[in-house]
Amino acid sequence: MLLAHVTISLDGYMAGPGISNELPMGVNGSRLHEWILDPTPADRQFIADSFATVGAVVLGRRTFDVGLDQWNDTPYPAPSFVVTHRSHEPLHMTSASFTFVPDLAQAVTQARAAAGGKHVILMGADLTQQALDAGLIDEFRLQLAPIMLGSGTRLFTGTAQHTFEPLGAQQTPRVTHLRFRTTATTTPAPPHQHDTPRG
Repeated sequence: MLLAHVTISLDGYMAGPGISNELPMGVNGSRLHEWILDPTPADRQFIADSFATVGAVVLGRRTFDVGLDQWNDTPYPAPSFVVTHRSHEPLHMTSASFTFVPDLAQAVTQARAAAGGKHVILMGADLTQQALDAGLIDEFRLQLAPIMLGSGTRLFTGTAQHTFEPLGAQQTPRVTHLRFRTTATTTPAPPHQHDTPRG
């Protein structure tokens, strides 16, 4: 199953503005992950279950670039596939390796094969939106943090219309865990072009 596992603010941002190597979550974006940095017992169990079920990761090049110094490893202890047009030899880390793949569909195919029946996790806003529009995502697991960032990187962009089925919710003092199955994706037709009246 291909999952988007994302923490977002109440106003829909998954990172603050000004993302850089020094601020991989942008300005004030680290507040989104307070539930990870100081978890309740329920959050701790959620984190443990997430790591136990991940078989592979697909991430964007920018996510890799700003995250590598923070992780000092693959983001999960599983084979990780970086979608990028810049060729790169596989990068071997402590837990697994990064493999660099030129397009999303190829990365997802390789990740599913490497996952061994476990979940494949998507990482990165642009990559997640591309996968959603392509109908590749099976399920969203959203962690809704009780903060507002005001600006930054939104999770959902674009004009395609998506339908989801709620699968469950769990509230803790620091975050609300939400699950949605993706059921349909449609692209709106372009506006009708009327002939210009002639005088």
